[in-house]
Amino acid sequence: MPETDAPPDALLDRVTWPVHTERLTLRRADLSDAAAVWAYRRLADVGRWTSWHPADRADWDANFATRHGNHLIIAREDRVIGDIMVRIEDGWAQREVSTQATLVQAELGWTLHPDWSGRGYAAEALRETIRLCFTDLGLRRVTANMFAANAPSRRLAERLGMRLELHTVSESLHRDLGWVDGLGYALLAEEWRAAQGSDAAPLQPSPHTRE
Repeated sequence: MPETDAPPDALLDRVTWPVHTERLTLRRADLSDAAAVWAYRRLADVGRWTSWHPADRADWDANFATRHGNHLIIAREDRVIGDIMVRIEDGWAQREVSTQATLVQAELGWTLHPDWSGRGYAAEALRETIRLCFTDLGLRRVTANMFAANAPSRRLAERLGMRLELHTVSESLHRDLGWVDGLGYALLAEEWRAAQGSDAAPLQPSPHTRE
């Protein structure tokens, strides 16, 4: 099994970017995307459900500089219409087997420009992202966490075939709503392969390890 001291998002280098779907292009985010992503991330309707909302452009630029490494850009005909977080992380494990749980899963998060919603673009981009997680990256599990009141994201997670496996009660603090419920969705590689058919075997099934 390969060993690496590189940050988890370096594993995204295993994918040959950009990746194309029927209507979209997915690629790694870089600093030059800050303005295009700011155009929709600054909107109140978008910030309502994200984990943080930028106070101003300077705040956005400072945070994007440190956060963009594990984000993908969703582009439609060279126009940035959204982004996807792919946070590769360890699974929980007892100490004796902890090396087998290193960098084996990814938490997904997604944001789409409201002008492009309702056309199935988010689902198309996320289906391809999940495919990449289970094939090119050889991960065993993907997850997505959200406020329970975020109905569009909840419906999207279910459309992607993810299971609701966690419902927390009054556990998440929302800046406007106070303490609210949270939801956790997940999908295992074997569940995804069963849904895709026998041709969806992982390209790199071995777990990753790092010192």
